Amino acid sequence: MMLKLYTLFSPGLLTNKPTLFLSLFLGSLISTSCASASYNELSSPQGIVSSSSAVQEVADVAQVNESLPKRKPQLIKKARITVLVDSLDKSVDSVEQIINRQQGYLLSLQETQLDKSNSRLRATIQMRVPQDVLETTLKELAKLGTVQNRNISAEDVGEQIVDFQARLSNLRRTESNLQKIMDKSGSVKDILNVARELSNVRGQIERITGQLKSLQNQVAYSTITLGLEAAVSNTSNQPGLPSQIQDTWNYSTRSFGTFTLGLLKLGIWLIVYTPYLLILVAVGYFLKRKFRSSPPLGQTRQSSNSNDS
Repeated sequence: MMLKLYTLFSPGLLTNKPTLFLSLFLGSLISTSCASASYNELSSPQGIVSSSSAVQEVADVAQVNESLPKRKPQLIKKARITVLVDSLDKSVDSVEQIINRQQGYLLSLQETQLDKSNSRLRATIQMRVPQDVLETTLKELAKLGTVQNRNISAEDVGEQIVDFQARLSNLRRTESNLQKIMDKSGSVKDILNVARELSNVRGQIERITGQLKSLQNQVAYSTITLGLEAAVSNTSNQPGLPSQIQDTWNYSTRSFGTFTLGLLKLGIWLIVYTPYLLILVAVGYFLKRKFRSSPPLGQTRQSSNSNDS
């Protein structure tokens, strides 16, 4: 545009007025045509349609992103609860019934004695139940007695599961490609190399499959560690009179054996150190003889005075 104005107002054209007016008229006409064309292009139905389609495309993308399902967290839940009960045996039976009713399974059962003086017993039970009935199971276990403590922990392993699944898919694809190579004819060396690589890939597939199944099983079943503690002592476990007599006999014979063994050890020590003992006895005997043979100091002075006189 600046080039057009410079051309119109150049010194050569200023000298010729008709030419100048004609040039100005043509320049105005061209500018008006360009502006009209630009306006028509922007206001045409095609321009409006293309702009509307772009906006609609952006809206569709946003709607698709919103409609995508969010990943459900894959949680490994572990719970620990301690309950004070009146009867330990009845509570253990009730726990087994709860596990069967919730379609879980027992992992371990261990009974220990807390205090030997009053025979208080404690049982530690570890079980696994489906994750969707974890809260229900904890509520039923709490009804066995008085809850001392309770805690639940959770760990999200969703990213690990997705990673294992992706690695497993890639390894299976590699296994398929290697199998196709094996089916083709080739040298023995090439076949052995492919077979070795195929064996490594299958080993990785088995290992990752095992890890994936373990994580999925831990997500599906939650682990509960239950501690049952008897509220009162179990006096019925006191030993009877024959048992006490037998225990006394065992303690006495054990003590006699320990004392005899100590004497034998002492005799062995004395035998080993006999040369040193003999040397000490000889030195003591020599010193004793020497002190006996030498007269006392007062008697020596009296004898010396008598000799002088």
